[in-house]
Amino acid sequence: MAGGDLPPPPPPEETPPAAEEDEDLIEIVEEGSGRLDITRYVDHVRDLSAGAIATFEGTTRDHFAGRRVVELRYEAYAAMARRRLGAILREARSRHALRRLAVAHRLGPVPAGEASVFVAASATHRTDAMEACRYVIDELKASVPIWKKEVYDDGEVWKENREFLDRHAGDAHGHGNGHGSAGCCGSKVRVQEA
Repeated sequence: MAGGDLPPPPPPEETPPAAEEDEDLIEIVEEGSGRLDITRYVDHVRDLSAGAIATFEGTTRDHFAGRRVVELRYEAYAAMARRRLGAILREARSRHALRRLAVAHRLGPVPAGEASVFVAASATHRTDAMEACRYVIDELKASVPIWKKEVYDDGEVWKENREFLDRHAGDAHGHGNGHGSAGCCGSKVRVQEA
C-alpha cells in the first residue's frame, strides 16, 4: 500500500446469535412488584432493522365456566422458570429470523383485567415476529414451572394449562389419558367452596 493508505474496513457482520440472546429480556416479576411494564418490554424489542413487533398480553378474565373470577394467583420455581424461558427464547431464535425478544410473567395475585404474562418479538418481517410470539407463549404455558390458581367469589382451584395437558397426555409415566382431561394432578385438584 502506498502513501499510508489503509485497507477498507471489513464489511459489517451480522450480530452473532449469542450477542442477540444477551439482548433478550426475561423477567419473573415477584409478588408485590406491581403491574407488568408493557411499554418497557415493547421498547426493549424496538430495533431499527425490525419491520415488525408482535406482542401477546395474557390478562385475567372476570369469568370462567359461569363463575365470577376475582383474581389469578401465580407461584413459580423462579430460577428454573428463568432458565426454561431462556431456552424457549433460544428455540424461537433457531426457528425464526428475529431481532429482539422480551418475556415477562407476574407472580402473586393478578386481579381481573390486569396482565399476568407478556411476550414481545421483533423481526425484519411480520411473519417471524408473529410466529415467534405464539411459539414463546405456547411453550411457556406447556413447560415453564409457573402454577396458576383461579380464585372465584365462591372458591378456588389450581388450574393446568391446556398446552401442558396436551404435551403430557399419555406420557411414559402414565399421566393423562390421551384426551387431556385427566391431567397430571387427577383427583388432587379440588374446588374449595367458600
